[in-house]
Amino acid sequence: LDGHAPRTSPSHLHPPAHSPPTPANHAPPYREQREAPPPLVSSRSSRSLRGERSQSFGRLSLEPLFDYDLFYALQSNLLSQVCSNSLFRQHLLVLQLSVQQRVFNIANELLHTEKAYVSRLHLLDQVFCAQLMEEARARSSFPCEVVMGIFSNICSIYCFHQQFLLPALEKRMEEWDLNPRIGDILQKLAPFLKMYGEYVKNFDRAMELVNTWMQRSSQFKAIIHNIQKEEMCGNLTLQHHMLEPVQRIPRYELLLKDYLHRLPEDADDFKDAQKSLELIATAAEHSNAAIRKMERMRKLLKVYELLGGEEDIVNPTNELIKEGHILKLSAKNGTSQDRYLILFNDRLLYCVPKLRLIGQKFGVRARIDVDGMEVHMNVPRTFLVSGKQRSLELQAIQTTIQRHEQTLETFRMLNCSFREEDFTPPNSPNCTELGKRAPTPIREKEVTLCMKCQEPFNSITKRRHHCKACGHVVCGKCSEFRARLLYDNNRANRVCIDCYTTLVGVPPSPASLSNSIQRRRSILEKQASVAAENSVLCSFLHHMEKGSGRGWQKAWFVIPDNEPLVLYIYGAPQDVKAQRSIPLIGFEVSLPESSDRLERRNAFKMSQSHLTIYFSADCEELQRRWMEVLSRAGRGEELQSNGPISEALEEEGEEPVPTGEST
Repeated sequence: LDGHAPRTSPSHLHPPAHSPPTPANHAPPYREQREAPPPLVSSRSSRSLRGERSQSFGRLSLEPLFDYDLFYALQSNLLSQVCSNSLFRQHLLVLQLSVQQRVFNIANELLHTEKAYVSRLHLLDQVFCAQLMEEARARSSFPCEVVMGIFSNICSIYCFHQQFLLPALEKRMEEWDLNPRIGDILQKLAPFLKMYGEYVKNFDRAMELVNTWMQRSSQFKAIIHNIQKEEMCGNLTLQHHMLEPVQRIPRYELLLKDYLHRLPEDADDFKDAQKSLELIATAAEHSNAAIRKMERMRKLLKVYELLGGEEDIVNPTNELIKEGHILKLSAKNGTSQDRYLILFNDRLLYCVPKLRLIGQKFGVRARIDVDGMEVHMNVPRTFLVSGKQRSLELQAIQTTIQRHEQTLETFRMLNCSFREEDFTPPNSPNCTELGKRAPTPIREKEVTLCMKCQEPFNSITKRRHHCKACGHVVCGKCSEFRARLLYDNNRANRVCIDCYTTLVGVPPSPASLSNSIQRRRSILEKQASVAAENSVLCSFLHHMEKGSGRGWQKAWFVIPDNEPLVLYIYGAPQDVKAQRSIPLIGFEVSLPESSDRLERRNAFKMSQSHLTIYFSADCEELQRRWMEVLSRAGRGEELQSNGPISEALEEEGEEPVPTGEST
């Protein structure tokens, strides 16, 4: 094993006649101090190692206890015995197989599996289908349409494989020595595999028909059971055999990938096999697309029946996005009314329930085009859908709200640090690390506007997306670019426009840029997180303007250091644009009067002329600080920076202010 010739047994392997026998109850010394076998070394290194070990052990020398000449002799003998083992010889033969032999084995496996598959198709078409169709035509025990619906185009699939693909493979394997290739055959016949799309699309319906008529017709059940008892069925059911055509194309794909893996790139069949694999993959995608199309059509038919067949929605261009119950707030008295919304890719159907004794049906009250539709958040759990045709004020169902609140309460009990971790930790990568390190994404609830174009988010037309490079929350228009990121194995990910320019090095085309990015900067475009870092005071507050008709709203309030006499109101702590700014000079701050009838605790108000704004803090300390700062700003006095109120409270040993959603 180490490149040296086998050694002969030395003379001292046989002990001399006068050597004393070893007592039966005492083992030799080297058995008491047994070690692991030494490494395989050369003759020269073995001598040096033998000397080193003899010196290192002092009184217990291994020289007389372990002989390396004996070890090499045993090693040679063991190797000869292993090589004589038949199983070992078989493994050596397998390793010595040529590339051509491996390619032949894969092609031969394709032929054998094709023969077995054709026999299964013969069983489905010529046995199951033929006998059921004969019974349906002769005695009318069940309709012929049922049999045709179960087996779909299995006859065409069987004819294709039995008359074309299998004979071509058999002929090619017989002349393999002269023409060792199968790629040309598969490339020629692979386009016909698209016929599987019809069978796969009908498979679920076929299974339902089999189960239904096994219970409904005794003759149908008897024929199926009698055939399944025969030896050619292999103790398998009809449903199991019907599954094989669904699985056949993926098996072709796997075998052909293995064939290409073993085939040298300079082989004559490599290009044909590669083209065949592309065609088979296209056929597989065609089957999957047929399944998806059928699933979409099934959903459309379900909604069509739900609407009583009165709405023309069964169209291949229509895509059902979401449907479900919701509460609509009456514009007259504010009462909640049960309604049903159905959202398509081009329209929103506003439906009302019909009075029916059996089955729930709905009638379409309004149709709102998605183009131009806007969604605005009102008080908590309500939102306004405004379209060209109609505006609706909607509210989430109470059971959904309760379930959501129970989930939040469970997480609060399990995690005591829930409130302390409410803000996003500042861990976004800098320009040098962009794309190399995963960012810490900003939480979506901390942002109400796109951090690039400053447009407000909504749940339908302006949804939130994370830039996978910097972690910012942006809209779909500002994150429609893709760049390869090193931390994600160099895969393409959704990124914002700034990160795309930095990573790719080339700015996107002007046509793809949003007009909002190129517009003039507004005076309110002061990022909340930047302003809060250098602020006199900042925290969450609830506010309500007197006479506005709107209830309490939660917002993020900031008084910046560089503008200590201006109060900025943000929707969330990470917004890049303020909703409103209020100059504070001239305002008077006081506690509310009994005539104000405020329901919230820790309230105070800020008044100037005919404008009165009420505020509500989460604790008395927060209320005191805001009243002090706002009073001094109203008098035009100089203010000092206090930082975020949550940090200030922690320094005093008090509990930080929770920043969760309003209750």
